[in-house]
Amino acid sequence: MAARYELYYWPTIQGRGEFVRLAFEDAGAAYTDVARLPESKGGGARALMRVLEDRAVARPPFAPPFVKVGRQLVGQTANALHLLGPRLGLAPAAEVDRAWVHSLQLTIADLVEEVHGTHHPIAGSLYYRDQQREAARTAARFRADRMPKFLGYFERVLARNPRRAGWLVGARATYADLSLFQVVAGLRYAFPTAMARLEEAHPKVVALHDRVAARPNVAAYLASPRRIPFNEDGIFRHYPELDG
Repeated sequence: MAARYELYYWPTIQGRGEFVRLAFEDAGAAYTDVARLPESKGGGARALMRVLEDRAVARPPFAPPFVKVGRQLVGQTANALHLLGPRLGLAPAAEVDRAWVHSLQLTIADLVEEVHGTHHPIAGSLYYRDQQREAARTAARFRADRMPKFLGYFERVLARNPRRAGWLVGARATYADLSLFQVVAGLRYAFPTAMARLEEAHPKVVALHDRVAARPNVAAYLASPRRIPFNEDGIFRHYPELDG
């Protein structure tokens, strides 16, 4: 099957691109993860940079991830998912419900940015070792205040969904559910001690993670080499000293 979509993201990390990958994989969509192709086949990080640096692109993305849908380039993770969701069967039919899913995805984006800030609180251009003292303070505050606040918010959203189906919005999974799965998986990797303390108080969030992981296409993806392992170059990084 010819690829209908192209994903542009760094080839060796999950990062923000993983939220888009999960949507493609869950939907069984034909997509090309361009930078993970060999350079001999037009892939690699150079392929990504060629698009970013192409002066002929009228609406250039600021940074990866971005997706190509037909001739259209769409940047920003939440924005790309907002466009892709209806096409992949991962968004509700009603406009107001789609806006609610998009709002939840933007909240997840805020959380992801705060996770990144736990190990790079000063600047992304500096090494972790150059800001380790500041990272320790930021991570302590994140574990004590921000993790419970975000997880508690999503626990309430799940509890208040009138359909009581175990999903964030309505009776079916959306891309926001897939993204919340990724957040839980990432937090378990980066902050295993903190998450072990918090999970008991957030059973609906944990159950959603398990429900997404059991979806056939997601389960197959997680067991495949297409799923890049968490590592210390991505957003979710495990530094034991930051886990308290």
